[in-house]
Amino acid sequence: MLLARLLDKIVHTGQLTLVGPDGRVQTFGKNHGPRVTMRIADRATAHRLALRPKMAFGESYMDGNLTIDDGTIYDLLALLAINIQRYEDLPLARALSRAGMLVRHRQQANHAGRSRRNVAHHYDLSGRLYDLFLDKDRQYSCAYFTNNNKTLDEAQHDKKRHIASKLLLGKPGLKVLDIGSGWGGLGLYLARVADADVTGITLSTEQHKVSNDRARAEGLADRARFELRDYRHEHGRYDRIVSVGMFEHVGARHYRAFFRKVKELLKDDGVALLHSIGRMSPPGTTNPWLRKYIFPGGYAPSLSEAIAAIEQEGLWITDIEILRIHYADTLREWRRRFQENRTEVARLYDERFCRMWEFYLAGCEVAFRHMDQMVFQIQLAKRQDAVPLTRDYMLDWERANMAA
Repeated sequence: MLLARLLDKIVHTGQLTLVGPDGRVQTFGKNHGPRVTMRIADRATAHRLALRPKMAFGESYMDGNLTIDDGTIYDLLALLAINIQRYEDLPLARALSRAGMLVRHRQQANHAGRSRRNVAHHYDLSGRLYDLFLDKDRQYSCAYFTNNNKTLDEAQHDKKRHIASKLLLGKPGLKVLDIGSGWGGLGLYLARVADADVTGITLSTEQHKVSNDRARAEGLADRARFELRDYRHEHGRYDRIVSVGMFEHVGARHYRAFFRKVKELLKDDGVALLHSIGRMSPPGTTNPWLRKYIFPGGYAPSLSEAIAAIEQEGLWITDIEILRIHYADTLREWRRRFQENRTEVARLYDERFCRMWEFYLAGCEVAFRHMDQMVFQIQLAKRQDAVPLTRDYMLDWERANMAA
C-alpha cells in the first residue's frame, strides 16, 4: 500500500500503528515517543492520504474515513508534526510546495468583495458556537499567559492590557482605530480603561451587531462605535491604530497597500500596533485544508514579508515582540472547552462539523507547539521620536492598570 510506504519513510520519532481497510496492522517508527493507532476505512482514502496528505488527513477525519483507535487526533497530528521535515524533504512534497508558491498570490487575492465573503465564511457562524469555547469577552486571538496558573479569561484580559501598554494611552480622548475589531472586546477595553475615543471596523455582520450592542449595554456607545467597513475604505486621522488577528486575512500581495493605509490614517505623532500570527520560517503557503474549510484567503506571513512592506512604505518599526508558546496554550484551552461542549455544538451543526472543528483546533495547536507558527507584535510610527527611547513605559502602564 502506497500509504504504508510513505509512513515508513517519514515516521522516525514515535510510533504510528496503521490498521488498513483489510484489517492488516502495520507499525512504523520506534518504540519511544508518542504512540498512536489510526484506522483507514477504505483503499481510496489510503490512496488520497498518500498523494495529498495535507488536504486528505483533514477531509478523511471529517468524513469519518480516518479514525483514531489509540490516542486522539491531536496525538496523531503531533506525531506527524515532529516528523514533518522527513516528509517535506521528499520529491513529491517539494514539488507540491513549489506549485503552491506559484499560485499563492492568486489564493490570497483578497479584494474588498472577496474579503467580505471570506470573513462571513468563518466569523458569521452562530455566536453560540464561539461562546462554547472562547473566553467571556470572545477574544479570538492569542492570549498572553504571564504564568502557568492563569485561566483563559485572565490571560485574554492580560493580552488586552499588554497591547494597550504599547499604545501610549496617557491622556484621555485619543482617537483610536481598531482594524478588525472582532466582537468589540479590545475597543471597549480601551474606551473604558483609557477613556479613548474608539472606532472599530469589521467585515463581519455578526460581529458588527454584537459590538454595538455591547457598547450600548456597557454605556460606552459615546466612546466606542463599530462600523461595517473594509480598512481600505476608512478615512480620517487617528492618534492610535491597533489591529489584532486581522493581518492574517490581508494576503501577501496586499501588504504594501495595508501599511500605506495605516500610514495615511495615522497622525504624524501617532503610534500603531500590529498583532498577527506569523511564521519563523521563510515565506510559504497556507495549509490547503485550512484554507478551504476554515480560513479562505488566509495566510500567516513570515516576519521578513511584513517588515519588507513596512520598510517600503516608510514607517518606523519602534518595537517588535515575538510570542511563541502563548498561542499553543490558548488553543489547548479552546480545544478543551470545545470538547466539553461538543454535544451542544453537534446540536448547533452536525457531527461532521464537530470533527472539522476538532481537526482545526488540534492542527493549529500542533503548528504553534511543534512547527513554525508564532505571533508577532510590531509597534509602528511615522516619527522615530513618537515613543520613548526605552521600554519602561510598557511595564509602567501594565503595573498601573493591573486592576483595570
